[in-house]
Amino acid sequence: MADAKVIPFDDDRSRSGAARRRSVLPGSARGQAPAAAGTAPVSALPGGQVPEAATQGAAPPQEPLEGSRSEGWDRRIAGGLAFLRRRVTGDYDVDEFGYDEELTDQVLMSVLRPLADKYFRVEVKGIENIPSDGGALIVANHSGTLPLDGLMLQVAVHDNHPAQRHLRLLAADLVFMLPVVNELARKAGHTLACAEDAERLLQRGEVVGVMPEGFKGIGKPFGERYKLQRFGRGGFVSTALRAGVPIVPCSIVGAEEIYPMIGNAKTLARVLGIPYFPITPTFPWLGPLGALPLPTKWTIQFGEPIPTDGYPPEAAEDPMLMFNLTDQVREQIQHTLYKLLVQRRSVFF
Repeated sequence: MADAKVIPFDDDRSRSGAARRRSVLPGSARGQAPAAAGTAPVSALPGGQVPEAATQGAAPPQEPLEGSRSEGWDRRIAGGLAFLRRRVTGDYDVDEFGYDEELTDQVLMSVLRPLADKYFRVEVKGIENIPSDGGALIVANHSGTLPLDGLMLQVAVHDNHPAQRHLRLLAADLVFMLPVVNELARKAGHTLACAEDAERLLQRGEVVGVMPEGFKGIGKPFGERYKLQRFGRGGFVSTALRAGVPIVPCSIVGAEEIYPMIGNAKTLARVLGIPYFPITPTFPWLGPLGALPLPTKWTIQFGEPIPTDGYPPEAAEDPMLMFNLTDQVREQIQHTLYKLLVQRRSVFF
């Protein structure tokens, strides 16, 4: 066959093309120059080797990302195994009230946090009103048919306060009479709602939470929502005065609508030995599905603290002072509830 004759259209272009072809030849002095843009990738030789000169200008292969993701999983697994080892061997601390801080942080908070952040989408305001150290008494309204508001309040204080303070809730007798709930409540830091326990916690510098409405607030009909019930005899004020700690009023909006209580089966409640047996639009008609709370939007606001350290020691026995401070706390919570309700766009958004 006769040799084909190549007629160059452009001498400069043909020379530059020849130079590019020569630059990739093994052993060439210019073979170490970066490959020109637009050139086709170099195929492997029959022996499976790619010429070294052809790969020197290419980008280095990317290493697999093992940084924060894999190291984070390693730390989680190691931490989980260490936690299980401490639980099995009993190498953990519990205070005189049965509070297990490690279990609360590692397990209980992890279970409650998605409910607060994703389901109820709790918005926290005024967290700076809780002191960074020392004792404080948080007084909040109580509602919702089931006491989920106390648990969400506990998560809100821990996750939003700069010092990640733990809230020690004062609970009713019924909580500590239930077999499983009793143990979990003790582990989570809750204690019996009595003046002696509350005063000891406050004097130790703990943040204590109390809901003075009790069952009157949590079990009130839906038609009386966000109307505060009686605050008892002002025992929480006397406790705060003895300990000399500030009282922080707290208003919770959103809990009233999670189980709209439209009726109360009082006869059944007496048979079961409970304060009330709620009837809602979904319970007991839908069975266990009716126990699922509605995904309302919550707002928790902490008000300006009311100092008590300026009063003399005998002030804790003054009934008029206790009445005035109790009424001041109640009015501040009620006023804030009305203000938050006016600002709320929707029950669910």
